[in-house]
Amino acid sequence: MNDRIRTDIAHNARVWNYWLGGKDNYPVDRAVGDQVTGFYPSIGEVARADRAFLGRAVTHLAAERGVRQFLDIGTGLPTADNTHEVAQRSAPDARIVYVDNDPIVLTHARALLTSAPEGITEYVDADAHDPEKILAAAGATLDLSRPVAVMMLGILNFVLDTDEARSIVRTLMDAVPSGSFLVLTHPTLEPELGGEGNKAAMAFWNENATPPITARSRAEFTSFFEGLDLLEPGVVSCSRWRSATEDTHVVAQFGAVGHKP
Repeated sequence: MNDRIRTDIAHNARVWNYWLGGKDNYPVDRAVGDQVTGFYPSIGEVARADRAFLGRAVTHLAAERGVRQFLDIGTGLPTADNTHEVAQRSAPDARIVYVDNDPIVLTHARALLTSAPEGITEYVDADAHDPEKILAAAGATLDLSRPVAVMMLGILNFVLDTDEARSIVRTLMDAVPSGSFLVLTHPTLEPELGGEGNKAAMAFWNENATPPITARSRAEFTSFFEGLDLLEPGVVSCSRWRSATEDTHVVAQFGAVGHKP
């Protein structure tokens, strides 16, 4: 077993996998996942809504916006409809670079490296706190002079300092050209999205699992898109972003896609 893998403390990628119904988790992950669910019963729905948002956003970018390059940072454990699978349904020649620093994700990365023959997938073992390393490694697979969709779904919430999180986003988006996109989701405590229950759940998480997490307000989340044009419908619950049905249940997770002019 990879000596970086800790089975005595819950880890986000494995707990998220548990909430999505996966099997790549340990008893400690399931125990903490159940405890968090006790504090915040809709957390499983948030996980599923986040995954569905990924599908809609990637499909839109690949099928309607002509994006052929995706940089998926904080990808998590492989599950159904990974970014390359969604993108390559519309664009078999799409190139995808996955980035994560969780050793258990690394051990499963081969499942992310299956690709349509016309395209390519690659995996980079790197931390979201080090965007320069990510860009240097991604440049071996992606042409950073052509548009890239930079995806950070549920990852900036692990960058506790908001100024640092903004700096990471700026570094990444400054490195890609006009016509690129930024795809983000992020948990919130905002009552309009039913986020009050997140507070106790996040406090429990930060005492019992890793890495520590923070929520952000609508204004803080929107600030990550400074200098970008938000695609309709703007900043919304990720479950409501271009959902096929108007009555989709709101979850306490913002979602938005920005375009670099």
